[in-house]
Amino acid sequence: MVLAVALAFGIPPALAQPDVRVEPAATHLGPLDLVKSSLSRVLTIVQSQSARETQEGRRGPEIRQAAAEMFDFDDISRRILAQHWNSASPPEEDEFVRLFTEMLERVYLSSITSYSLASITFQNETIDGSYAQVQSRMTGRSGRDVSVEYRLFDSEGRWAVYDIAVDGESFVSSYRSQFNSILRRSSFAQLLERLESRRASPAHTGEAQGQ
Repeated sequence: MVLAVALAFGIPPALAQPDVRVEPAATHLGPLDLVKSSLSRVLTIVQSQSARETQEGRRGPEIRQAAAEMFDFDDISRRILAQHWNSASPPEEDEFVRLFTEMLERVYLSSITSYSLASITFQNETIDGSYAQVQSRMTGRSGRDVSVEYRLFDSEGRWAVYDIAVDGESFVSSYRSQFNSILRRSSFAQLLERLESRRASPAHTGEAQGQ
């Protein structure tokens, strides 16, 4: 799964707190600086937390704040659902964003412990109007290198990540394919039920699909 490899934030499912509302902080950081700053902040939080803090989820709000400053979860949700977004009611849209945000955070946070800041090399930044890419490479403990491209857009005066590609494989495309497959044979309400059930199951923090 592309996200399990690429999205390098490690946090157990217990730390995802659905009642915490986090607003992105106002910032004028450029794409490269935003990605660097967010990765550094989350790595510092995760790698400095005690076992007790991990178990109790006491650092969850701090990590969620850092994630909210980096991602535009509403935009990601719309891109992933594509034509299905307009078929949902406003309450269903809100519920999807909430559930998918929690899932994205869990998966994004699930692999950070395999990396350190020293293992991440940022190569370059490309800006084309209101869109940008930040290229990087990550080296895991096994010694395997992966290329990670962060794709950003200018969201109301701040840069935000809307997609991540690992070795060329897009996270948005991967999940769009999964959800399209589900919605071809299920209702939107059933998709929400599936996401809710997976939110409650630690064994399925990295996938939305299933039979």
